[in-house]
Amino acid sequence: METELPNKNTARTLHGVVVSDKMKDTIVVAVSRLVKHPKYKKYLRVTKRYKVHDVGNTKHTGDRVEIAECRPISKEKHFKVI
Repeated sequence: METELPNKNTARTLHGVVVSDKMKDTIVVAVSRLVKHPKYKKYLRVTKRYKVHDVGNTKHTGDRVEIAECRPISKEKHFKVI
């Protein structure tokens, strides 16, 4: 009996909102998720900001976007717009 291993070549995809588009070919996307507090069992909204490669500056502040993990483009950019 063989167990199926997850494919390591699939890129991680996330959904978020563009919060900044002031850089050239780069946008900042805020991705929110719910995390349950270990003691109080209340759900908290945790937001993380990702720098994302956007060729031609096609996205603007307030747009909902889907981003995918890719090779490192710069020191902080490891995602691109789908």
